[in-house]
Amino acid sequence: MASQDQSQTRVAGGLKATINNPKVSDEAKSSAHERLREMGTSADADASQIKRDIGEDTNDAPEDPDSSLTQQQLGGYKATLKNPRVSEGAKQHAQDVLEAHDQV
Repeated sequence: MASQDQSQTRVAGGLKATINNPKVSDEAKSSAHERLREMGTSADADASQIKRDIGEDTNDAPEDPDSSLTQQQLGGYKATLKNPRVSEGAKQHAQDVLEAHDQV
């Protein structure tokens, strides 16, 4: 992530904190709402939504969750192949999944 993108994400997070802080004046909260609106996001957005709103690549998940497994999931299948406590059927299934994703 570029430092400018990271900075914008942190600014947005700080503005959200300002809005949700009961010790902050209404004027400051209003200003924070306006700045978030100028950034193209809202106080209700979560961190990944803010990143999408300001144009960052979040890499949270594949675009189509059914089309691809995450690297962690594929790593789990690789570990299954080496685990002596896993049944042969489970190992075969893991092997099939890894072959389908060109990981073997």
